[in-house]
Amino acid sequence: MFYRNSKLWLTLLGLLAAPSFEAYAQGKLNQMQHIDEVVVVAKSYKEVIPAQHLTGKQLEKLSSHSVADALRYFAGVQIKDYGGMGGLKTVNVRNMGTHHVGVFYDGVQIGNAQNGVVDLGRFSLDDLEELSLYNGQKSDIFQSAKDFASGAAVYLRAKKPTFEKGKSSNFRLKYKTSTIQLVNPSFRWEKKVSDSASFSLSGEYMRSNGKYRFHSRRVYTDGTVAYDTSATRMNSDIETFRVEGGLYNSIFGGRLQTKVYAFGSKRGLPGACTKFKFYIGDRQDDVNIFGQSTFTKDVSSRYKYQVKAKFAYDYLHFRSLDSTRFMEEIKEVGKEFDNTYKQKEAYFSTSHIYDITNFWSISASTDIQLNSLEASSKKNLLIPFKSPRRFTGIATLATAVTINQLKVQASLLGTYVSDKESKVSQSPDKRDVSPGIFFGYTPFASTDLSLRAFYKHIFRMPTFNDLYYAHVGSSVLKPEHIDMYNVGFTYKKKSSSRLVNKIAVQADAYYLRTLDKIIAAPTGSQFRWMMSNSGKVLSKGVEASIAVQSQIGQAMLNNTVSYGYSDARDYSIQNGHKLSSYGDQIPYTPWHSGSIISTLSYRSWSFNYSFIYVGERYNGGVNNIVKNYVEPWYTHDCSIQKEFKLKHNTTINTSLEVNNALNQYYEVIYNYPMPGRNVRLVVSINI
Repeated sequence: MFYRNSKLWLTLLGLLAAPSFEAYAQGKLNQMQHIDEVVVVAKSYKEVIPAQHLTGKQLEKLSSHSVADALRYFAGVQIKDYGGMGGLKTVNVRNMGTHHVGVFYDGVQIGNAQNGVVDLGRFSLDDLEELSLYNGQKSDIFQSAKDFASGAAVYLRAKKPTFEKGKSSNFRLKYKTSTIQLVNPSFRWEKKVSDSASFSLSGEYMRSNGKYRFHSRRVYTDGTVAYDTSATRMNSDIETFRVEGGLYNSIFGGRLQTKVYAFGSKRGLPGACTKFKFYIGDRQDDVNIFGQSTFTKDVSSRYKYQVKAKFAYDYLHFRSLDSTRFMEEIKEVGKEFDNTYKQKEAYFSTSHIYDITNFWSISASTDIQLNSLEASSKKNLLIPFKSPRRFTGIATLATAVTINQLKVQASLLGTYVSDKESKVSQSPDKRDVSPGIFFGYTPFASTDLSLRAFYKHIFRMPTFNDLYYAHVGSSVLKPEHIDMYNVGFTYKKKSSSRLVNKIAVQADAYYLRTLDKIIAAPTGSQFRWMMSNSGKVLSKGVEASIAVQSQIGQAMLNNTVSYGYSDARDYSIQNGHKLSSYGDQIPYTPWHSGSIISTLSYRSWSFNYSFIYVGERYNGGVNNIVKNYVEPWYTHDCSIQKEFKLKHNTTINTSLEVNNALNQYYEVIYNYPMPGRNVRLVVSINI
């Protein structure tokens, strides 16, 4: 069987001999170094599945506080936002679930083996050069095995130091304040050490009491008003710090990029708001630290390799403030929930690519990852969390072929996961093979129309919480499996017309089948759940976007409109019987959603408008019934920006933003109200 000697197979593939390739290539280096440029051009041509991007200037002009806020503008994305400044913010793409979305920072995945959720609210946009979303996977086959292992991927690319002629350093100081009592200073320093080395250092502090007015209204199924009240959101305060450093260097004939990141926060997690009863919520303290390095070397015009390494430490202290609420749910215990979790992660990856011909390339990647989790409880509310350790080995073989207007990429992903836990029977080892194939075709060489299609099989491992959490975990859980199908097209056109000088249209239709879906069912208490494999979800949908650029004189107008339609239904069977939700739309999945981004620039002025719409959907209740219906919501955000140029290349940028301009009261998650109208002022000095 393919996996009978999985560890040996992974090890051998991981030891693909870079020295032997290098020895082969060195004999051909002589005067051919300039051919490296051809490799870069070829990679651009081999792009099969285009991504949705937001780049430097666009990110600066959006009225967004975090990565999660900006991702809302992408088609096919649903953000779960529990409200307030400190509320948890997670991303879901094409209804696959948060666990199937990989989040990569400068090419290395951000992990969370405990619950598989990455809180995107802790990543600022200030230091990002580009934010990208890929469905399926990134088209470049020269990437780590982890990049192949997600159903969708979010890439955060940090700004690299750039210097104008005659300058060896850049410094930016920024300050943000808002009507939600926000204090948010930040800085960024870039320094050129030599012609081949530079570094950046940035830091940010944020504090807010998180208090804002909200309006809550509910009606009975017969249309009569159940309650209609206004109040102030409490326990939404937050205090965070972030320090981040990057080193960029040319060394040993290659390129080395190193990043060190530290983040800490103390925050309130605001509770649910129900009929005249507003729960205080919970408290959470976090410390997230990681260091990572990536080394890439072009050995020859045909072969290059890449090595990545990372170590991460995550600390989380969670405690409940609503002891009365927990008393109701766990009367047999009657104690407050106060737990501490410590995670460690070590990661190593090696990737290789070789161009057999100018139209055929092959690549191989191997990743090894070790995770551990320790937990303790001050109140002894539950049986202590076990202390699992996990070894993950991932190996990928991929190929890319370009023949005239046809581009084909194929990959085969092998995964082996082994858990160790001495206190209980551990989860059995998991093995899986995941194939993927991608097609891109340009039917007319003289036009900018391109067609695409792909199929990919992917799976996700149960998290430590799913498997080992006391009274919750089940050590016999199977991984979730998803089969993904996609067809689409892109059309781009430039014109000499002033009214429309650039236009880009992109559309995709997809179908997803999820098997062995991990679902949670209560066991007599809302606090204690049981995990099981019995779910089946079938999803289909359409995503489309159009971008138009117009320019008249010095005035430039950019408009982007995105739309998504999604039909995702639960066909789960449990114990041989259809669940009552059989055939219903899965929770928090709107049938219709969309966004508009419009930017008008004139000289040093800029006016920006953005609109987000999320259609009707159902909350986390069991069935699609009137009681669980959630109304559509939308927001209008606008801002005006001005740049002032001073002496010695110094500039001052100011921005006045009005978010939720129409003061709509809405909820992304049922019973978790979002802020109404709020105003933010941003001032930055660039030296």
